Amino acid sequence: MGWIGDGVESIRSLEIRHALTQIVTLGTIGTMALIIWKVLICVTGSESPVVVVLSESMEPGFKRGDILFLHMSKDPIRSGEIVVFHVDGREIPIVHRVIKVHERQDTGEVNILTKGDNNLIDDRPLYAQGQLWLQQHHIMGRAVGFLPYVGWVTIIMTEKPILKYLLIGALGLLFITSKE
Repeated sequence: MGWIGDGVESIRSLEIRHALTQIVTLGTIGTMALIIWKVLICVTGSESPVVVVLSESMEPGFKRGDILFLHMSKDPIRSGEIVVFHVDGREIPIVHRVIKVHERQDTGEVNILTKGDNNLIDDRPLYAQGQLWLQQHHIMGRAVGFLPYVGWVTIIMTEKPILKYLLIGALGLLFITSKE
């Protein structure tokens, strides 16, 4: 009888050790993802080095679901560049082309006007109320590359949250039941 009790305790000990190993592994993966994101922020100079195009406003150049890679440099922004900017009062950044840059000689302030390639008018109706121009602090980065369609995963997960929870649940179940 003593051997059976020792065997059960040994199995429980192994199960606990296995569960702790999985928790530590998951924590390590999460930490590494965060470190990679922070390194990308430092390397690109952009607060958000990767964004997903969420609308058709930049077609035909960029389509909904494309992933854009951003970089922020000290070079002056020029007309024709594609930038990602945030507007006060809006949570989601916007990807559009710079159509006009105006530098005020008296203050040195740079005013920027944007427009989606597929839009009929400039972005002034999208800016905060009473705002006619973007300033440098609104710009999150300049598009330097893209991956077509890869961002659809993000769009689907956002628009259909049940799929996100099912995927997370399935991955969690797979992680818990894996032997290695």
